[in-house]
Amino acid sequence: MTNTADIAWILSCACLVFLMQAGFLCLETGLVRAKNSINVAVKNMMDFCIAGFAFWALGYGVMFGDSLHGWIGTSGFFFGTGQSPWLLSFFVFEVMFCSTSATIVSGAVAERMRFLAYGMTALLMGTLVYPVTGHWAWGGLPDATPTGWLAHLGFIDFAGSTVVHSVGGWVSLAAVLRLGPRLGRFAAGERAMLQGSNLPMATLGVMLLWFGWFGFNGGSTLALDARIPLVLVNTVIAGCAGGIAALGYSYLTHRRLIVSEMLNGIIGGLVGITASCHLQQPAGAALIGAVAALLVSLGSVALVRLRIDDAVGAIPAHLFAGIWGTLA
Repeated sequence: MTNTADIAWILSCACLVFLMQAGFLCLETGLVRAKNSINVAVKNMMDFCIAGFAFWALGYGVMFGDSLHGWIGTSGFFFGTGQSPWLLSFFVFEVMFCSTSATIVSGAVAERMRFLAYGMTALLMGTLVYPVTGHWAWGGLPDATPTGWLAHLGFIDFAGSTVVHSVGGWVSLAAVLRLGPRLGRFAAGERAMLQGSNLPMATLGVMLLWFGWFGFNGGSTLALDARIPLVLVNTVIAGCAGGIAALGYSYLTHRRLIVSEMLNGIIGGLVGITASCHLQQPAGAALIGAVAALLVSLGSVALVRLRIDDAVGAIPAHLFAGIWGTLA
């Protein structure tokens, strides 16, 4: 019989991860221009609805169904009938992860992607992109029996630096390369980001994300056990180290604080520690978080030099930091 405390923990953490959706909404609407804020907000709401429904219908089966040679799941579609309370709880938790990966794209493509096109992107994320890559690393997770080809190679990604964050970052990069930059973004040698409309709102978004991250990382134990305190300590330390490193970089390079740089540095630190928050000691978490933040700042500069327009810095914060965190 499944421990009811484990079920309560997973469901509580799922609610915390859902709060990250509000964090992304606040962050992204704060970093775009006021005239586009409602468009970005509605897209955040829409992608949760579409990705969540798609994951229930097809994505969960593709990710956690019976494995076809470690590449894709082939059963468990339209999930729910006759399942145990623990498995139903696990499904709710995983829906939140899927929606998080999908909503990363919203910030990167803000201010230039049509509503219907973004909806199709969220549908693709919920049915194929996230579930297929997730199966490679996390297939068989409900039964604690790895089935994906990456898992068989010993690949470790505890809470999704790669599976959730870098996948969202890769899709974001593909989308912005296809869309091109916003009008005026690089006009007449312009290098600075187009001014966000509400930096306090963006800051609140990061705080909500950080709070939700305790469920994101802590819930990935899938049980209420002795690993959780270290996971949460590492989550705190990596985020703090990321914020401090980004703050220092901002003052060294600009002689002033660039608010968006610090905010994305914190996110980068959190993304970086997500892969190994159950394994690291706090000093290691601090190092991972600080390096991740520096990679976010340097990556943002590189994107600008390449004239790649990421409206909120989602690609460096999730893709670059996710790659680093998984390697670390």
